[in-house]
Amino acid sequence: MLLLLGACSPGRTTASSAAVAESTLTPEATIRPPAVSTGLPPTTTSLAEITTSPTSAPSTPAPPTPIPTSTIAATATITPSPTPDRDVLCSQRMPDNGLLAIVTLTYGLSRDYVPAGLVDLSAYLPKEVTLGYPTQLRRLAIGPLVNMINDMQAGGLHPMIISGYRSYSAQAIARQKWAEKEPDRVNILSAPPGFSEHQLGTVIDFGSPELAEIVGVEDIEFHTYFYKTSEGIWLLENAHKYGFTLSYPFEATEVTGFFYEPWHYRYVGVEMATFLHEQGTSLTEYQLSTEPPPCIPDKS
Repeated sequence: MLLLLGACSPGRTTASSAAVAESTLTPEATIRPPAVSTGLPPTTTSLAEITTSPTSAPSTPAPPTPIPTSTIAATATITPSPTPDRDVLCSQRMPDNGLLAIVTLTYGLSRDYVPAGLVDLSAYLPKEVTLGYPTQLRRLAIGPLVNMINDMQAGGLHPMIISGYRSYSAQAIARQKWAEKEPDRVNILSAPPGFSEHQLGTVIDFGSPELAEIVGVEDIEFHTYFYKTSEGIWLLENAHKYGFTLSYPFEATEVTGFFYEPWHYRYVGVEMATFLHEQGTSLTEYQLSTEPPPCIPDKS
């Protein structure tokens, strides 16, 4: 179970960890003018895999693109309101309960920050979706998530939820485990505690039963080839309609500081998610180019 906590990885690498990838990422280091993006890597490029222990067998459902059939709850405003923590150290930062807090490898969260309204997904989704894991998410994102899962299943897909809320201490445990197991790759496999969006309680890591067959590795849950699965294709095309956005697209690695994670979706509300989808940009890119720093980085 601890291995599951290690996903969602920072993109800063040393020479040894960079060698894990089959090719080098070279996105521009500055914010680019918004342009419509597919969110997919070039067909000739493959990236480093991230593996953990799964429970599902592969299948091959067709990738439909249904329109949402249920009412979507809660939307975010396109212009985030100023937060009260811009003049404090990031290690002391306690953001409000809005949906748009910036979390990067520079701007982190306090170890004491716990989001409001966390609930267990097992009360809302069946075991074949949650895989029996004790996964939590903020209540305000539950309705949109359930609507999205229901529509995916109605279209013949088999989405799985591998990870949700992750506390500061849980992230620290995961980081330490990866540091001991694969010290040369720890910066690829696990974000430092306080610097993971999962601590916000609005992030879901999705899985697909097709992934093992596509990758050719049994018992695998995380791999960049998730974008090739029917579930990954559907999410990329439709998640914004339910208020979810891909946090770390392939083209934004240099700006977000994290490697491409096609399975990592964050709830930001329908309005913001649709705006980002139409502009072909990530939330981090948009906010770093339009807002002042959310906190003062601690000296290392």
